Amino acid sequence: MKSFLNTAYFVPFLCPFVNFRKFAISIFFCKNVRYIKEKKMTPKGRVEAVLRGEKADMPPFTIYETKLPQCSLERRLRNQGLCIVNRHHNVLKVSSPNVVYETFTYTENGVQYTRHVTRTPAGELFSIHKPAGFTSWCTSHIFKTPDDYKRLLFMVKDQVFEPSYEDFLAAEKMMGEDVILRAGIGGTPLHSVMIGWMGVETFAVEWAERRDEIEKLCEALTENLRKIFPIVAKSPALHANFGGNETGNVMGRERFAKYVIPLYNEAGEIFRKHGKFLGAHLDGNNRIWADLVAGSALDYVEAFTPSPDTDMTLSEAFEIWKGKLLWINFPSSMHLASIQKIKETTRQIIRDSLPDGRLIIGITEDIPEDRWQENLLAISEVINES
Repeated sequence: MKSFLNTAYFVPFLCPFVNFRKFAISIFFCKNVRYIKEKKMTPKGRVEAVLRGEKADMPPFTIYETKLPQCSLERRLRNQGLCIVNRHHNVLKVSSPNVVYETFTYTENGVQYTRHVTRTPAGELFSIHKPAGFTSWCTSHIFKTPDDYKRLLFMVKDQVFEPSYEDFLAAEKMMGEDVILRAGIGGTPLHSVMIGWMGVETFAVEWAERRDEIEKLCEALTENLRKIFPIVAKSPALHANFGGNETGNVMGRERFAKYVIPLYNEAGEIFRKHGKFLGAHLDGNNRIWADLVAGSALDYVEAFTPSPDTDMTLSEAFEIWKGKLLWINFPSSMHLASIQKIKETTRQIIRDSLPDGRLIIGITEDIPEDRWQENLLAISEVINES
């Protein structure tokens, strides 16, 4: 009798009152599929639930829109719960009534470059970038001489910010439940000046010789941010990133405490009034300011990459950043390891997040072209078994 019941082919003869086709199929699959686990939440729904401090049916798994090639495996991963984080639809528009921005592309010695020109009544500025895949390298920063301070200051003060929610809403409706849209606030002022406009070496000289000029720029940028915070907080976006990519041995703890943390707190207060969530892309060594981040108004730490890639383990981060969501980057070094090691690492990451489950496993960096498919499938398999 046991062998008879285990054979789906004979099920239709058991009882005339049973829906035999469905019963037979269910018997067949229960016998032949190693693992079945019903998941009721959508990929986007899991991310939103964890952002709100709620429980998800499994740890959310996310990836930047630039890191997932369109192919059949992409669809398979999305069916398994992978959520795409799309950052291309912001919620504000910026205009400059008295400044002209121009972009030129040219080729030099077989290499393509892009020249960005900014024309202000106070004078002209330009920077040069070399495209590099999904990003670009700055080969000539916009700040050249101390005369550029007045031009940069005019450029900043001329900017006008307005809500622009229609594109975000349309994209959210079109992309559905496999994608979560993230709004962006931009960089913190000192980081923008140091990294975006000057470069570290020039900044070091200017910080020593003309710090007051840098602080004037930072004050003007901060005033702009105070216009941006409420626009983003009132928008349809549930969450937004603000700043990040800080390096401890460049920014330093003292400057981070003085110029970065207060703005996290100011933005966070506004966000909470509107039920929104604020995060920062802190993907480097964070031990130097871990306690400052812990006391900040950030709701989540995004792209945190645990040891061995940085100076903090995941368990240390959960212990120090109690109450904050860790939206991690799966350690990039692990993408060169064996599939077994990748699975073991994924299981350990999930164990470290228990019992609170304040975790989203993300992919925020490149994966070797010959490894991304099998690696993501391995991570997804473990997550689905959790």
